[in-house]
Amino acid sequence: MRKTIIIAEAGVNHNGDLEKAKQLIDAAAAAKVEYVKFQTFKASKLVTKQASKAEYQIKAEAGESNSQLEMLRKLELDESAHHELIAYCKSKNIEFLSTPFDLDSIELLVSLGITLGKIPSGEITNLPYLRAMARAFPQLILSTGMATLDEIGEAVSALIEAGAKKENLTILHCNTEYPTPMKDVNLLAMLQIRERFGVATGYSDHTLGTEIPIAAVALGATVIEKHFTLDRNLPGPDHKASLEPVELAYMSSCIRNIEAALGQADKKPSPSEIKNMAAARKSIVAARNIKKGEKFDANNLTVKRPGTGISPMKWDEVVGKTAVMDFEADEIIQL
Repeated sequence: MRKTIIIAEAGVNHNGDLEKAKQLIDAAAAAKVEYVKFQTFKASKLVTKQASKAEYQIKAEAGESNSQLEMLRKLELDESAHHELIAYCKSKNIEFLSTPFDLDSIELLVSLGITLGKIPSGEITNLPYLRAMARAFPQLILSTGMATLDEIGEAVSALIEAGAKKENLTILHCNTEYPTPMKDVNLLAMLQIRERFGVATGYSDHTLGTEIPIAAVALGATVIEKHFTLDRNLPGPDHKASLEPVELAYMSSCIRNIEAALGQADKKPSPSEIKNMAAARKSIVAARNIKKGEKFDANNLTVKRPGTGISPMKWDEVVGKTAVMDFEADEIIQL
């Protein structure tokens, strides 16, 4: 059975509170996902003083300053917090992951022993960053929100030229609107990416609910990433478009069910249904009493359950033959 990697995206939904970050780890571990992912950045290296928030961030933080810098400064995790969260993840038997948003943050994660690099959608056109990521991490995941197919191609080329191996790259289809309207999901683009670049593909979801990532798994996603929060009513930019813990656990359970249900593409009776074949299928039986020596025909034969006798698919082989014994009505025909 193919195993889909589920990344529970805590992101900045800890609101700068280390205890909340640990509670998010608890929720992700309880949901039985592979990774819980945070974001590593130094606000002053990520945005200018003049950078304004995205529209969804302004809506989520109504009444707050529209400065990205001020918002992000409150959401930073310092190096000591990273050490503590990594240790806490180990104690909960879940993998720690974080997206670096600047070159210093890449170096920090490498120094902490992180070997899987997650490239966010906003950095897909950042050539120095892409080269640094390719050099830093042996495994890479690339999100593609807001990107054209050509931009994805340019990013992939930059990564490979800088040393990344194609077989170690996973590309996630993504839409960078929070929440993403259903009409804009364009989930089939994931298949186009797979065909165009010949790499493993997955889906990073920002819709409300769980049905789209579940559908992505049915379409062959190898990685699913989904934001989650302790409470959608908490203040902060990403809470409103995130799952709550019960929903995250439900999504995880559904994905595991879909994986099991996909099977091996080999159509044959399953072990669980073989026992029902006799009860559900039919046999050729006597439509009325038939005397020995009488010819079988459409008037004295019929088809009924159970399927323990001659298959109705052999009807033409039975019609015209002579009864070698007496048969009572409803008795299964034997030749």
